[in-house]
Amino acid sequence: MELINRYIYAVTHKLPQSQRKDIADELRGLIEDMLDERAGIGKIRESDVEEVLLELGSPRELADKYRGTKKYLIGPEVYDSYVLVLKIVLIVVSASIGVGFLIRTILEPISILEYFIDMIISFVTAFPMAFGWTTFGFALGEYYGGVKQKELFGQEWKPSELPPIPDEKRRIKRGESIAGIIFYVIVLVFLSFSSEYFGVWVFRDEFTGVVPFLNEQTYGKYLLFIILIFGFGILKECLKLVSGKWTYKLVIYTALVNTISMIAILLMISGSGFWNPNFMNGLVEAGVVIVGSEAFDIIKVIWNQLTLWIVILLIFGLVWDVVDGLIRAGKK
Repeated sequence: MELINRYIYAVTHKLPQSQRKDIADELRGLIEDMLDERAGIGKIRESDVEEVLLELGSPRELADKYRGTKKYLIGPEVYDSYVLVLKIVLIVVSASIGVGFLIRTILEPISILEYFIDMIISFVTAFPMAFGWTTFGFALGEYYGGVKQKELFGQEWKPSELPPIPDEKRRIKRGESIAGIIFYVIVLVFLSFSSEYFGVWVFRDEFTGVVPFLNEQTYGKYLLFIILIFGFGILKECLKLVSGKWTYKLVIYTALVNTISMIAILLMISGSGFWNPNFMNGLVEAGVVIVGSEAFDIIKVIWNQLTLWIVILLIFGLVWDVVDGLIRAGKK
């Protein structure tokens, strides 16, 4: 029956992925046995189902029993996902910083001690930042959905009030959110700790340097914008992961986060001091292009229009993110 399916989904969808199927099968068998015992050879009625589900208890309480342990750092319903994402984020941060150290050492081995010290400082700085954004994202996600869940799954609840199982198109796959978090973390770590390597790499038999895209003299004052932009991206993906499905409330949160990110990016990249004002001269001095050549003219056009195209792609991507969520939230 539909009510049984909704109850089983409400119990299992916050449990660890590896346990859901086994627990769902076990719970379905238990409910069927209880119904057979109650109804005997007669026809099972809707009221029999409701009585059995009330006897089993609220989905929240039953999920806690299956979970077996009490975990309160974030909350038992999202704790397992939180720990998984936190582990992935910290591993990605470590790998990104480690790879950055290796690349810098290979390119300029004479400065290995300086790079090693930078790596230690990066670890000390990046770990709290990654931990904070991830924890804040899950805490906020649990908070915005917590009131409704307590009302529904508290001590006083009715099986008839169980939410319907969301359409497959409304569901947000955990892998999508985790992939998004990994992307934001990698870019955030790179721009925060290795921004000097964000540019055109020049090789003359061996590595001779980088012509940076960013203005190294003023980049420091934009770092807060960088952290906020990609931190809000991590926050958005954590909200999606906690929710597990598209809802109109989640669409509103996504639109809000995207709007803040868009404003921050526009303020940052439209500033006169963000991009390297000597980029074209740097390419010429490095011998990459020659003044007056066709390649020089093409690169100059692309460079002059870079901000415009970034803005266009940014607006399209963030708006589509909201529109896609709105369409999927409307699925029954």
